[in-house]
Amino acid sequence: MGIFITGIGSGLGKALAKEYVDAGKEVYALGRHLPPELQDRPNCHFVSIDLAAHERIPEALEMVFGERDEVDLAILNAGRLGPIRDMDEVSLREIESVMDLNVWANKVILDWFKKRLNVRQIVAISSGASVSGARGWNGYAISKAALNMLIKLYAAEMPQSHLSALAPGLIDTPMMEWILTHADPERFPVVKRLANSPRHSPEEGARLLIDIFPRLLEYPSGSYLDVRSLD
Repeated sequence: MGIFITGIGSGLGKALAKEYVDAGKEVYALGRHLPPELQDRPNCHFVSIDLAAHERIPEALEMVFGERDEVDLAILNAGRLGPIRDMDEVSLREIESVMDLNVWANKVILDWFKKRLNVRQIVAISSGASVSGARGWNGYAISKAALNMLIKLYAAEMPQSHLSALAPGLIDTPMMEWILTHADPERFPVVKRLANSPRHSPEEGARLLIDIFPRLLEYPSGSYLDVRSLD
């Protein structure tokens, strides 16, 4: 069983990669950093890349997969938060930098999959911010809403694969820590709600998602789903 994951340097991506590697699965990964826990693991195949450098992605994919022409699951996990500010306070360039990683890097990967790799299931890690419209989430919310539609559009073009956009719930990742320590909870009420809500550790979140991934196949390809609303 082959698993592809982007963004395994920390948080959920790291926890997912470690769970699969420890289970003996062949993991193929792209990201900026390979965590020490995954170094020297023969079933972890990693290529270092800044996924915002779109022109480098096809070469990195060729390097990490080699002659392999199919995998069971691809998890498009890498993402960027960007600043928590009101829309009129965030520049177009700041929004573009979030879109570059959260949307366009995934477009390049999906295009390469269509031409080169047979992938049974593709899961893009989305966010409840993609539908909530919470104040302060600006470029992140826009990018995740665009990611949801990107997955829906590719689902119609990739009938051999099952695609989903999945909001993973609240997980104590470095992104969450940054929100809770830097964003103003009075100005942006959702920050206060996050601080007072139960959250999973990355390891707990990874195990939960690994159990949920097969269940996503019961829903139409191209669906946006939230783990908190799944039965």
